[in-house]
Amino acid sequence: MALLPPNGTTDLSEGGETQACIPEHCFHAFDTLYCALTDKRPIPPQFPDDKYPLFVTWNTRSSRPGRSPRLRGCIGCFEALPLHEGLAEYAIISAFRDSRFRKIEEWELNSLECGISLLTDFEDADSYLDWTIGVHGIIVSFSAPTLVPATPNRSEAPSPLSSSTSTPTRSSLASSKPTYSATYLPQVAPEQGWNKIETIDSAIQKAGWTGQITEDLRRCVKLRRYQSSKCFVGWDEYVRWRKQNGGRM
Repeated sequence: MALLPPNGTTDLSEGGETQACIPEHCFHAFDTLYCALTDKRPIPPQFPDDKYPLFVTWNTRSSRPGRSPRLRGCIGCFEALPLHEGLAEYAIISAFRDSRFRKIEEWELNSLECGISLLTDFEDADSYLDWTIGVHGIIVSFSAPTLVPATPNRSEAPSPLSSSTSTPTRSSLASSKPTYSATYLPQVAPEQGWNKIETIDSAIQKAGWTGQITEDLRRCVKLRRYQSSKCFVGWDEYVRWRKQNGGRM
C-alpha cells in the first residue's frame, strides 16, 4: 500500500466525532471509477461531507471459494480531506497511479471490490508502548539524541504500509539533529506477527534511521496513535446500489 506523508498536518482528527465508515463511501468511490472508465454520469453522494484522512483500496476477488482477495491498488492521504472530493480523488489515484500495478481497466470491474478506510481517534500516546496491537495505527517521530554509528544495511520490513521522510546523512545528524517520521496502519503489526518493540524498531528504520536502535532512542520517540474504520463492497453490490439510485449501467 502506498502512503502519502502527513504533509505537516498537526491535527489529523478534523471532522469532529468519530464516524464509522459506511458502504455509501465505497459506492461513491466505485461510482467514480466506473464513470471514469465508461463516461457514464456519476450519482451525487448523499452522505455528510466530513473531513478525514482516508485510504482507498482496490482488490481483485478470486473466483475460487475461500481464496483471499488480491491487492490491485491502494493509496491514501494523512491530511484530512472532505469525503465527497477526497474519496473520488483517491479512487482514481489508487486505480490508475499505484506504481506497483498497471492501471485498472473497464474489463476488470466485475472482479473488483472497493475498500475504504477512514482514520480516526488520533491522540498522543504517553510512551512508545502506549498503544494496542491490532487496534491502533502509529505515527512515530523523533530526533536523534546523538550520532550513533551506522549499522550494516538490513532488509526493510516486508510490509509496504509505511510513510517516511527523506533519509538524512550521517553528517547532518551530528550538526542539526533532523526529525524522523514514519507510520504503520493498524493492521500491519498483526499481519507481520510483530510485538510492540519490533513494530517500533521497524518504524524507526522505515523513518530512515540507519544507526543502532537502543532503548534510549526508543524513549525519544514521540508516538501518535490512531484507529481505522473500514468498509468493503463488491461489484455486484455496487451495481445494485447504482440501479436503485437511478443510474444506468
